[in-house]
Amino acid sequence: MKMKNVVFGCLTSCALAFTVVPGTASAADGESVFKKCKACHTLEAGKHRVGPSLAGVVGRQAGTADGYNRYKGLKGADWTWTEAELMAYLEDPSKYTKDKTGQRSTMALKLKDEEDRKAVIEYLKAH
Repeated sequence: MKMKNVVFGCLTSCALAFTVVPGTASAADGESVFKKCKACHTLEAGKHRVGPSLAGVVGRQAGTADGYNRYKGLKGADWTWTEAELMAYLEDPSKYTKDKTGQRSTMALKLKDEEDRKAVIEYLKAH
């Protein structure tokens, strides 16, 4: 009986020692992910490309970047870009806007990896 307890204790200790802790997203990681976004977006306020500037996007009402009026799928949006909204949107923008506004977004980039989405949101929060 003692030997079973010793073996169980060793196995438990080993399991705890090798438990993988999920990564935490950082703005530095997000800067790397944001390179995928640069073809269409900038972080310079008021400077737009195919897509709107993402400067100050976290906390801003969707579809309201100053000076940008080519929104498709976000016209009449009644939500604010919170971390949760961005997480859902960045996973599949077209499906997300179709479900919320009835129109599909023209944004083609999908960030399927949850850690990439978290990281880019941290990066956006810093800008």
